[in-house]
Amino acid sequence: MIKKESAKKEPVKKPVVAKTATSRYFQATGGRKSAHAVVRVFNHKGDIIVNGKKYTDYFSTSRNQMVSRAALEAVSDLSNLSAEVKVQGGGLNAQADAIRNGMAKALVALNTSFRPALSRLSYLTRDSRVVERKKYGLKKARRAPQWAKR
Repeated sequence: MIKKESAKKEPVKKPVVAKTATSRYFQATGGRKSAHAVVRVFNHKGDIIVNGKKYTDYFSTSRNQMVSRAALEAVSDLSNLSAEVKVQGGGLNAQADAIRNGMAKALVALNTSFRPALSRLSYLTRDSRVVERKKYGLKKARRAPQWAKR
């Protein structure tokens, strides 16, 4: 007799709220291209830590530093919140955008009144643009070989 495993529906992933003795955080994930970020926003004053480093040390360019803290600045709560981020995949620009997306989702989990401001700036929407694949017979995704008359 063969037993069939019943198909179980996966529950919708909701932001994680952890309550511990030392701290309380709100967790969400963000993405951009092939970069994925897991962001934890804490209710105490601190800094943004990315993969164990301060975000200014992890991102050397001011553009990436500005993008990674943009969601906190949008809700003007940079002074009394901190974040811990684990990010992987993609390049540094995509990682900064993934952090911004994940931080915006975590901030909405923290306080739903932040949603209109973050939604207006489209920080809650994952940017779905990715590199187009190369097609056979072409030099790149759309670039055809140069035509020669003779």
